[in-house]
Amino acid sequence: MAGDTTYRYPGEHFVLFLTITVVMLVIALTATATLCASVLFVTLALLISFYTSRSAHRHLVENAQRVTPNSGPEIYPLIQTCKQRIRPGEVDVFVTPSRQLNAYTFGLSEPKAVVLYSSLFNVMDQDELSFILGHELGHIQLGHTWLNSLIGGMAGIPSPSSASALLMLAFLWWNRMCEYSADRAGLLACRKPEKAISALIKLVAGQRSLTREGMELAYRKIDAEDDTWMGSLSEALGSHPMIIRRIQHIREYAASNQYRQLFR
Repeated sequence: MAGDTTYRYPGEHFVLFLTITVVMLVIALTATATLCASVLFVTLALLISFYTSRSAHRHLVENAQRVTPNSGPEIYPLIQTCKQRIRPGEVDVFVTPSRQLNAYTFGLSEPKAVVLYSSLFNVMDQDELSFILGHELGHIQLGHTWLNSLIGGMAGIPSPSSASALLMLAFLWWNRMCEYSADRAGLLACRKPEKAISALIKLVAGQRSLTREGMELAYRKIDAEDDTWMGSLSEALGSHPMIIRRIQHIREYAASNQYRQLFR
């Protein structure tokens, strides 16, 4: 099954290596940040991230609802199934009130946390929720939660403006590779490519996706994302790939031998 992380998107490690290489080159070629100062800067960034994460976790415990067999009897079995398929380690799942359609994960120590926005339950069916959950659990199992803090700290090392822009672009590129990997985890959790795709469309369409016409209109807009240079520029400056590219990658992975082997 998915516990061995072989589903990781092939380009992720390459872009991670490239990002670290760029950081080392910036340190070597500029006098703004020495090696010692850079190590101290990254260590400080990690410490801040760690304590921020702990504070956020305490806030969630106090203000959001942790999903347990008693508090969420409808969703708890689904969470357990996704955990068994992805094997992310110790994770708490919370539901927080929000009109937005979103989910995220954080944590540098166990238990990690996955946060689901309550509006998801108004538009997603069980299979689509499995994809959302699997996606977030994939981030945890693949180490993105702590690597994001580490690489983000490295990308923030003081440097000339041109070098800082290069570091940030490399960091965002790696983020986008991580999203492809997490989408594969989501697919392995829900095991239905069409549901993985509809979940991504619904994240964009919202309540309009509850009708067939709304879903079709949303997909046409998504399909047009990569038709202009503005769309490509927006993607290059963002932490997530275009939805249409994510859909294409899901379809390709669902047709691969690796997916069929892990699915068994």
